[in-house]
Amino acid sequence: MERKAILIKFSVESRNFESNTERNRFFRELYGWKQVVTKQEKKYTYEREGLLDQIPCTRIDKSMLLIRKEYVDEILSFLQEWENKVNWHMFNVLLDKEQEKLLEEGF
Repeated sequence: MERKAILIKFSVESRNFESNTERNRFFRELYGWKQVVTKQEKKYTYEREGLLDQIPCTRIDKSMLLIRKEYVDEILSFLQEWENKVNWHMFNVLLDKEQEKLLEEGF
């Protein structure tokens, strides 16, 4: 049996962002980031979660994601917050059992 998934391709319109900081905020909110803090000669590393840490997905490329259909509303809501700065397209895809397993594992 095949299961439906969504392929999302997005591109960032850098010139529409007010600054590199704002552009970085988009990527951090989506992917999360690692924060390293040095205090009294010790280093502390913190993993900050992004939206994709909460949604089962496979990152095909820097700007291409494969997600299960039931999570599309969460991604769409996030992208709509950035609609003047990020363009995106969604494609329906069918997965066989092996591909679905890869999606669950995150490749």
